Amino acid sequence: MVVLAGQPGEQVLATVGRSLNVVLVRPETPSSSAAAGSAGSEVETAAGALRRAAGISAPYVLVAADPLSGVAAAWQEMWEITAESHGSDEFELRAAEALAAWRAKRFELPDYYLVLAEETRGAGAAGAPGVPASAASGAGERRADFYLGPLRSVRPNRVSVAAGATPAAQADALLSELASLPHGPWWPPLDEVFRTARGFYPGSLAESPGAGQATLLA
Repeated sequence: MVVLAGQPGEQVLATVGRSLNVVLVRPETPSSSAAAGSAGSEVETAAGALRRAAGISAPYVLVAADPLSGVAAAWQEMWEITAESHGSDEFELRAAEALAAWRAKRFELPDYYLVLAEETRGAGAAGAPGVPASAASGAGERRADFYLGPLRSVRPNRVSVAAGATPAAQADALLSELASLPHGPWWPPLDEVFRTARGFYPGSLAESPGAGQATLLA
């Protein structure tokens, strides 16, 4: 089971969904009784998609929902100093919500995370063809990315990237990555993942557990 992280467009999802080897699981629309748009309902909606996916037998089951998406957005926002930034408070709130659902066995982490990204083109390594846009933000700098940063640092073999300049290229890259996912150790407990995120500095994409570590959260 693979969670698709990022902002997949309908064309990408439709192309992948037509593959004979892939079953695409989309999140169900939250009921009107749920708190519409709340982080708690987003976690539960994604958890429900993962539970449905766990009962499917197919070579590849791709889930277009992630119970950690709110955590990822809040972590990335911490490193974007703007007037709307909530600092570490929002991250801690979203992490607590996800951790409570995980401890209650509402969801388990998927076998893999597959990050969908746009290719960037230009001079320098950060803008070279084939480098995901989510990994670059100017001359040699890396933009904060929860999936490619702290999550990948704890289990490099459990996070892969599919990059393409167009929706068709993204779909092709996604299917290619699905067919070449490496084996590796299983995820650590979710609270350990969050501890890593608290001490991770997004100055570079992580390839080892010790890469990019710093401290922003006390």
